[in-house]
Amino acid sequence: MKILLLGKNGQVGWELQRSLAPLGELIALDRHGANGLCGDLGDLPGIAATVRATQPQVIVNAAAYTAVDKAESERDLAQRLNAEAPGVLAREAAACGALLLHYSTDYVFDGSGDQPWREDATTGPLSVYGATKRQGEQAIVASGCAHIILRTSWVYAARGGNFAKTMLRLAQERERLTVIDDQWGAPTGAELIADVSAHAIVQTRQQPGKAGTYHLAAAGHTTWFAYAKHVLAHARQAQPAIKIKATEVAPITTADYPTPARRPLNSRLDTRKLQSTFGLTLPPWQHGVDRMLTEIL
Repeated sequence: MKILLLGKNGQVGWELQRSLAPLGELIALDRHGANGLCGDLGDLPGIAATVRATQPQVIVNAAAYTAVDKAESERDLAQRLNAEAPGVLAREAAACGALLLHYSTDYVFDGSGDQPWREDATTGPLSVYGATKRQGEQAIVASGCAHIILRTSWVYAARGGNFAKTMLRLAQERERLTVIDDQWGAPTGAELIADVSAHAIVQTRQQPGKAGTYHLAAAGHTTWFAYAKHVLAHARQAQPAIKIKATEVAPITTADYPTPARRPLNSRLDTRKLQSTFGLTLPPWQHGVDRMLTEIL
């Protein structure tokens, strides 16, 4: 099996290089490309030519425009990377009979209510980022290609920046931290996403009827405030020598911390379809976060 991976150096892409390698020949590209192949989602003819040149059995798109606030003022770029490029990949996948695995987001929902979102729930993005990601989903489905769309949320990895690292840094610089306590979701590790992706690819190649849209997030849910408290408590226990200056972590509301892009308050994702279809058990969010913290501390 030949697999074309785009976005190899992102948080999920980096882990995918590991999880996909045992499945077959892996051609992994970042936006700079390699060996005459284009990996830049902004170059629509280039990525189409790359698919035609490589003729993969599986395309995994781990590249995207993810600067949520910046997207509000860079709509055209977000549109090209998140909506138009997936559409091009989907059309090329349909033409060569490849399976396309693509990542989407909880931001396709409006964040209302307090129940986990099912895959068939009505979408209603609040931001340019969410809207362009939803358009990318729609383009893939409309193409008729065999596809797996994995919507996920609150992604982190030991590699690169993440919320936990930011909290640890700020806690060593400030005596008081304020963290949003009315946005709910599940921190989901790039390792978990990559491993589930590999399982889903193998099974869907064997049973094409498993193609479709799925929600993928670690089990349980929390707020950013409770997440921050968990991170600092773990750090104090695991690394007593760490000099945490913060003596107070105070909850605030989303309204107290305005941003250019509106965030959904409810990012809980119902993952029962994924687990039952692929025979998987998703671990509690704390397990992955604790493992990541042990690695970085």
